[in-house]
Amino acid sequence: MSTTVASRGDRIQIETRKMIFLLLGVILFSIVYFSPSWPDAIDPLGKHFELTKQGKGALAVFLLAGIWWVFEVIPIGVTSITIGVLQAAFLVRPAQEAFKDFMDPSVLFIFASVVIGLVFTRTGLTKRLAYKMLVIVGERTSMIYLGCFVVTTVLTHIMAHTAVAATIYPLLLAIYSLYGEGDKPTKFGKGLFIGMAYVAGAGSIITLLGAARGAVAIGFFNDIAHKEIGFFQLSYYMAPVGWLMTFLLWGFFMIFFKPEKKVIPGLRERAKVLSAELGKITQKEIIAAVIIFCCILVLALRSFIPALKPIDKTAIILISTILFFILGILDINDLESIPWNIILLFGGAMSIGFCLWNTGAAKWLAVNWLVMFKKANWFVFVMSIGLFVLVMTNFIMNVAAIAIVLPVALVLSPYLNVAQEVVFFASLVTAGMPFMLLVGAAPNAIAYDSKQFTAGEFFIYGAIASVLLMIVLGFAVYFLWPLMGMPVILTP
Repeated sequence: MSTTVASRGDRIQIETRKMIFLLLGVILFSIVYFSPSWPDAIDPLGKHFELTKQGKGALAVFLLAGIWWVFEVIPIGVTSITIGVLQAAFLVRPAQEAFKDFMDPSVLFIFASVVIGLVFTRTGLTKRLAYKMLVIVGERTSMIYLGCFVVTTVLTHIMAHTAVAATIYPLLLAIYSLYGEGDKPTKFGKGLFIGMAYVAGAGSIITLLGAARGAVAIGFFNDIAHKEIGFFQLSYYMAPVGWLMTFLLWGFFMIFFKPEKKVIPGLRERAKVLSAELGKITQKEIIAAVIIFCCILVLALRSFIPALKPIDKTAIILISTILFFILGILDINDLESIPWNIILLFGGAMSIGFCLWNTGAAKWLAVNWLVMFKKANWFVFVMSIGLFVLVMTNFIMNVAAIAIVLPVALVLSPYLNVAQEVVFFASLVTAGMPFMLLVGAAPNAIAYDSKQFTAGEFFIYGAIASVLLMIVLGFAVYFLWPLMGMPVILTP
């Protein structure tokens, strides 16, 4: 009886908390949307950036969505739908634009990546790989953490971090099933899945193949600075930072999510037995592996073969989805088991990102932020850019965050005697690691599907990890990159 009463009391407390934050989101939306006009943002050259009524509406939707996402007042996918509804209902953007973003190519890329992860699970490839990995890393949970993180980082060197997360996720599910705690949340489970999301971001900054943001940033840099940043030059400066973050995050999770068990006794032998029980690799596994390998290879070659560049990466990865169904590897039941809550989450993220961009609200925010530092020390200015990109990339796609901030920062930096190269690399570092919100990157949302953690937990520990990231960025900007030969301060 007492247990039932306590459980009912907990449910009431949770519902009350949800209602408070639901109303807070609505109140903030109303205050911002119905407030009088806000002053223009003015850049150092005197150019004015007006915040229109639609721009103010975009900021209002942005605030409501952020609060509802963090505190999960309703399912995160439903919050995403709310983003589209508010834009249409309050005339922030036409409904055709607001809802069209839910089927943006980037959302379909995430859908196709999730399907690849599903194929790994359905065919048995996941278990095969998981057992082989456990035989190598052994029974210590700290080494299992490290093994998973290193594999994730290595894979992001050659494929998009979304595809890596979709590939690694079922592998982690198979590993966690051997931990002996069923599906219930544990510290080890939280560290395993949140860690995968964070490390996928850290690894994705190292090469141009890890994410699209690098190519977009190079485009802006070439147009504004009239200088070239090559494939290997980017990796030269980014590799130390990406790998340093990978190992620091391992330490981070060993502190905040230290596994309940130091070792899983008999795990290595059990993994050998389970691997042997799987028998020889099946025809379905071979076909699936060939399709996935060919897809990844073509995506990677797009950066080097001009003839492939015009073909959109989403079209390429969706070919794998079509082939999985044509060849009978998946069926209609598998399609219905897709986590649509996660797909909707990213549809909403794309919609609010384009909303902030198209209404001019994002540019208004960026200019207002950066002009506060126009007379600051060069180091403070560079770090302020990194911080702004970090905050923005948690709410909108990192490509959009780069597109918003980098042009303004690159134009402003020479006036502060700051080399444009350090601005470019600092922006890319923080754009790749949105640790606080699920909508910041696809790996975050994919990890959330494990049900090992809440959006609130992800935010809290992500805020701490973001402080760690800013410390690493400061170290790179002030010490590491200058030692490696990067220009930081312009010579007279």
